[in-house]
Amino acid sequence: MTSYLKSAGNNAGDERRYVFTLACPDRVGIVADISQFLADLGGWIVEANYYADPVSNWFHTRQAVRADSVDMDFADLQKAWAEFAQQLGPDAKWRVTDTAQQKRGVIMVSKQGHCLHDLLGRIYHGDYPMQVECVISNHPDLESMAQHYGIPYHHVPFAPGEQGKREAFDKIAELVDDVDPDVIVLARFMQILPPDLCERWAGRCINIHHSFLPSFIGARPYAQAYTRGVKLVGATCHFVTSDLDNGPIIEQDVQRVTHADTEDEMVRRGRDIEELVMARGLRFFLEDRVQVHNHRTVIFTQ
Repeated sequence: MTSYLKSAGNNAGDERRYVFTLACPDRVGIVADISQFLADLGGWIVEANYYADPVSNWFHTRQAVRADSVDMDFADLQKAWAEFAQQLGPDAKWRVTDTAQQKRGVIMVSKQGHCLHDLLGRIYHGDYPMQVECVISNHPDLESMAQHYGIPYHHVPFAPGEQGKREAFDKIAELVDDVDPDVIVLARFMQILPPDLCERWAGRCINIHHSFLPSFIGARPYAQAYTRGVKLVGATCHFVTSDLDNGPIIEQDVQRVTHADTEDEMVRRGRDIEELVMARGLRFFLEDRVQVHNHRTVIFTQ
């Protein structure tokens, strides 16, 4: 498969790492068992994160080791980690990834290009462990931006009515599934995904919403914020679910505004925070720093 735009580095000083993640019911001795497992591999740990949720009694960890310290084929390493995780219970969730293998993504947009421009610039300059396979949009406006980076741009117009919208989403699903990306990024894609696509892409579709959720869900949140007279506007990066703007939250931030700011000025100020929140949230996802349990996220930010 052709790679069109990808990062020049792996964001770890070009040091190849294996990243182990695990979430399971908590119990005494898990940390010791993990340490012994990695020690038996000869694994040189360069980053270790742990969190035990006292409410759900659920344990989370992320471990990064130098790949050159492990004398094992990656497929065998995956099998060994899976067998270890399965001993911790049938509900354990595990993963091991190789930073030498960059994740592949699809970016979906509408007319506003600030988030797309920011993400493509970061990837082009080697700041992200990601390669972009294509950009998909329901408008032709941002095609020149994608072409500048040599990325295929698919314009899928939405015809009026529910039937036209369904046909457009079927075409989008075909384009996305043909690539089978690790992540689908809704970078101000101003359409609501149908429930079947939310389910199909669960856990790998993330969105930037131009509001500090759960406030001002849905369309025109800046207009809602202006009417309410808020003093802070924000943005939220979250997983996409069939429950509108209510998926598990990955990252949030705010920007101060005053009574003197018009709605247009709030929109302008908000663009800056949208870019930062999208960039941080996507990075956390790409680096396997995000774990979800009971609709809440654990984010290992180093």
